[in-house]
Amino acid sequence: MARYPFLPQGAAFVKLVLEKNGITVEDLIEAHWLEEVRSRGRIRLLESVMHKEGVDSSTTIDLSSDLGKMTESLSFLYAMLVVCASFNERLLARWVEGEASRADQLFGMDEKNFDILARSYLSDIKEVRERGDSDSIYWIPISDFIELCPRISGYYWRLINRPTRDGWVCMNPGSGETSRQRTARLIKERIREDMTNSCLTRMNKMDDSFAELFIDPVERVTKLLSEQVKEEMPMTAAIRDDWPPCFESAVEELSQGVNVNHTGRVFLASMSLAMGLSQEQTCGFFSNAPDYNAGTTSYQINQIFEREYTPHGCAALKTSARCPVSPGDDRLCDQEWLTHPLKYLKAKQRRRFQEGGGTVITEKNE
Repeated sequence: MARYPFLPQGAAFVKLVLEKNGITVEDLIEAHWLEEVRSRGRIRLLESVMHKEGVDSSTTIDLSSDLGKMTESLSFLYAMLVVCASFNERLLARWVEGEASRADQLFGMDEKNFDILARSYLSDIKEVRERGDSDSIYWIPISDFIELCPRISGYYWRLINRPTRDGWVCMNPGSGETSRQRTARLIKERIREDMTNSCLTRMNKMDDSFAELFIDPVERVTKLLSEQVKEEMPMTAAIRDDWPPCFESAVEELSQGVNVNHTGRVFLASMSLAMGLSQEQTCGFFSNAPDYNAGTTSYQINQIFEREYTPHGCAALKTSARCPVSPGDDRLCDQEWLTHPLKYLKAKQRRRFQEGGGTVITEKNE
């Protein structure tokens, strides 16, 4: 439980650790003897912000000791409270992605506990080991696969490409990964969903006075996120042929007076920023929205531009029903590496440049 404090059973475990050691939330924020816990929590946050591959699966904490278990589990709680106190959904998405990626790695390596870990997130699982095979093959209910697979890009994750039998889907090895690692990749989507919902609930319940207790770590991590996003998004304004389908869809729906949801609107504005479009151009996309108000729209887009929001990735767009692409609609979107609309845009620009029909991608601030 110390290694996996994000599990559904984790909340009760963390509460027990706090009670057993007589620790209050105020202690977690400022007690001198808990500095190692806060330090480990800051590392988890920094790794999520700085590294696209997520939080390092290794740790120097000795999980065989009571002190180590307390440090690891409470560091997760501290990092989560900082994220929630930021009221920043971009930071939340980044942190959740980092922790979910770490869980994906750890689950894939944990042969001993994998069955109970999987059952914490899936309705059922079967392990089959053929005679002479060193690795097990896992089967999961088709209902779980259908729910989670649309959030993952790639040939492997289409149901038509998976062996099925009596309502079960075979998670056979693929892309250099074992069956257990492939199953862990699917479970990652459920972990991401659970963590996001849990944190959004905390954000909605958190009052300003409590959030102010975390003002220093929040300011540090949000500034770092802003700087990192600026480095990761070198993009010039793109021609319309380069637009990813999700961006094109949002623009078209708004132009037709469709009431695009909150995620779609934030994505459109933040994607416009990443592509180098002006605030005036971006405001123009919203002019036909059913609830359009020039002043409100200008203010909200200015906030997104000033805070340099990062556009949502493919997984988040699929979860929020903002991905308009079905398997087979767009060959580029079907690629397993295509996990973010900006990757789509860069790929289209690179292809156009190689064919002699466009300009090379350059830094946005050049």
